[in-house]
Amino acid sequence: MNHVWGLFSHPDREMQVIRNENETVTHHYTHHVLMMAAIPVVCAFIGTTQIGWNFGDGNIVRLSWPTGLALAVVFYGIMLAGVAIMGRVIYWMARNYPQRPSLTLCMVFAGYVATPLFLSGIVALYPLVWLCALTGTVALFYTGYLLFVGIPTFLNINKEEGLSFSGSTLAIGVLLLEALLALTVILWGYGYRLF
Repeated sequence: MNHVWGLFSHPDREMQVIRNENETVTHHYTHHVLMMAAIPVVCAFIGTTQIGWNFGDGNIVRLSWPTGLALAVVFYGIMLAGVAIMGRVIYWMARNYPQRPSLTLCMVFAGYVATPLFLSGIVALYPLVWLCALTGTVALFYTGYLLFVGIPTFLNINKEEGLSFSGSTLAIGVLLLEALLALTVILWGYGYRLF
């Protein structure tokens, strides 16, 4: 958790510090990803069970506590899987580079790059669709910036190639994010009918 502030105040230096720590995937998940992924899950649980989703049409959909809890567990699993999938995507995309980073390094990098997206989940305390979308878009832009800054430092890819690498990675990440967001909206907005 001590890297969160550094990723926002001095991301280039913080990426170097993180890189030099040689974290394992297990350590990274237990000390960063599990806690950070809980932020949007807990906030969405509170927002949807206490306030309710406001889709802008005057109807508010409030979930019951058991339904919200079941959806929170599913949502949490999806968030954790998303980080793992992006780590594997980064590893796969780096396959043609002479100093290909390890899968462990790619997984750790993906977890730290996802930090702004996790933190943007705070707005789910007041689950207004346009507000969540706006905040998510800002977080996505900063995630792209972290990719651009971190790739040369973290993955040993030069800055020229890092720009195309980060652009490609961000495009794949956006597709994954859109799929996760669609699933999330369906689960949190309409999942109460499933349970």
